[in-house]
Parts: sequence; structure tokens; C-alpha cells
Amino acid sequence: MKRQGTGDRVPGTTGKVARFPRAVGAGWGPVPGSRFPVPGAGGRRPKVAVVVFPGSNCDRDAMAAVEALGGEAVPVWHESRDLAGCTAVILPGGFSYGDYLRAGAMAAHSPVMRAVRRHADKGRAVLGICNGFQMLVEVGLLPGAMLMNRSLRFICRDVHLRVERDDLPMLRHLRRGEVLRLPIAHKEGNWFAPDAVVAEVEQAGAVVFRYATAGGEVIDAANPNGALHAIAGLSNREGNVIGLMPHPERRIHPLIGGEDGAALLRGLVEAA
Repeated sequence: MKRQGTGDRVPGTTGKVARFPRAVGAGWGPVPGSRFPVPGAGGRRPKVAVVVFPGSNCDRDAMAAVEALGGEAVPVWHESRDLAGCTAVILPGGFSYGDYLRAGAMAAHSPVMRAVRRHADKGRAVLGICNGFQMLVEVGLLPGAMLMNRSLRFICRDVHLRVERDDLPMLRHLRRGEVLRLPIAHKEGNWFAPDAVVAEVEQAGAVVFRYATAGGEVIDAANPNGALHAIAGLSNREGNVIGLMPHPERRIHPLIGGEDGAALLRGLVEAA
């Protein structure tokens, strides 16, 4: 699982790997039959910004999931300079700006990302899903870099994840060692970092999800993209910023294939 170090430079690109960061729509409603009841029924609904970029294609799914789990989803256009008073943020999946240059590279320079950074620096919840995870890496809120999958192909299928942390606000409904089944849909999900950064990430306990078998065993055959240490999801040091490649918003109810993604998104809504 180890890869030869290349300094701070991303193999095959002119870009540098982000170091481990130091301390710093109504209309959907709840889904009947879910095991996750709506928090604060009859009271305030937490406002969650779902940032929309040119090329986003999972923003509607993310908004529907937030609404189904008791939040108020607020679409925020990428040119916005604020987050419309929201207290949590989702950077959704898709192909922002057509993934030109690198996945998430252009989106990292959108005006709204300055507001996202300010939000994160205040300790507020930020969740990056797939392309959103790539953005968090590009902007330096999470460490490392995303390379092309080792197959050099786009992969769209279900994978299993082992939960590595359950002591963060967004992970409060998960249990360490629990195995989730979630879909992936990406071509650049192969997380990479120099050896020193990988060691720092592991020592800090920043890995929140790893690719694993259905039984929770972390082996190379269960790693769909070649990510170092089978890393599927990371948090920052403070635990308020989380990025993952799989799509929890596509698994919030048995009618759409399962609800293994509901716990994480419910945690986000409650952390707002």
C-alpha cells in the first residue's frame, strides 16, 4: 500500500500536495419509513448550504437528503461571497468546471470558497462529497492530493467503508468498526500524499473512512482506486471538516438502495 515518496509534488502534474492543515431548498421534507427521525420536529430547522458549481450534478440529491433528515437545504451559487446565513455546508459531487486542469482545481478558486474557508476557520461543519472532497484538498482544508484511479478509468459501483472515527460531531450516529455500503462515481479518487504527510495524517487520527471488505477487512482487493492506506475519507485536525469520495446522499432510504448514508448526513444536520 506504500508508494515511493516524491517530495511535495504530485506525480504527473506541476501542482503541489497540500500539507496537513494546522489548527485554524424547501419542498422535499422527511422520507417516511426512515430509521432517522427528523431532529427538532416542530422547531428550528438547521440551515445547510449546498454549493452549486457549473458542472455540479449531485447538488439536488444533497438538498433532498438534507431536507429528508430535518434540515433546510439552501442552494448557494458558486459566485456568492457568503453562505446565506447557513450554519453547515455541503460541497456536492459532480464535475465542477468539467474537471478541467484537475478535479476541483478551478472550483477551489470560486468566490464562494473564501466564505467556505471562513466558515471552516470558525469551527463550523463542512462536508465535501466526491468532487467536494477534491475541492477541499485543492483549497488546502484537507491534506494530500487526488490522482487518477489506478485503473485510469471512471468507476461507478458500490463499495464498503469501515468507519475509523465516531467521536466527531458529524460522525455521532456511526460506530467505529461499522461497515457501510455506499456508491462511488469518480475517476480521480486515488488519494496520495508524501510519506511524511501520510504518517502525520495517521498519527493525528484524521482518517475517518477506509475502503474495506463487507466484513471490515482492509485489503488491496477492496480498494477501488488505489488510494494510499485505503483512505476513503478524511477530517481536519479540529474535526469540523470532512471529505469522502463515496456518496452518502444516494443512500438515505431503503427505497433507493439502503440508508447507510443517512447517519453521516443526519450528523451534519445536527452539527449545523
